[in-house]
Amino acid sequence: MKAAYTAHAKATGNGRNGIAATDNGRLTFTLATPTEMGGSGKGTNPEEMFACGYAACYLGAMRFVAGRDKLPMPPEATVSSAVSLGPRDDGQGFGLEVTLTVSLPGVSAADGQELTRRAHIVCPYSHSIKGNVTVTTNLA
Repeated sequence: MKAAYTAHAKATGNGRNGIAATDNGRLTFTLATPTEMGGSGKGTNPEEMFACGYAACYLGAMRFVAGRDKLPMPPEATVSSAVSLGPRDDGQGFGLEVTLTVSLPGVSAADGQELTRRAHIVCPYSHSIKGNVTVTTNLA
């Protein structure tokens, strides 16, 4: 792969409690373990950051595919993501599960399903986690 862009960030602290920031200073996050996992919840966490990134990237992939393949894509389309963290079934660590909920007002279910299928092929997040993370895509 020839990189078109590279993002740089650093985390300090213990990984779930500390600071994460991009090298260019555009984003800085206070990190905190979620209350559901025994933490204070007074900050963000890697799953929230991944959920935001995946939702934005997938929406962009849908727009790219719609333009390329002449599929309908309303300007008010949205993608909501839910990223769940839990122990893996193999007992060797932790894993993620993702649910993407896509809203495509005015688009038929058939066109929406085709658009979301093709977007998973284009989206770098979908490609990177394929086979490792269960991703469910729902049309709202």
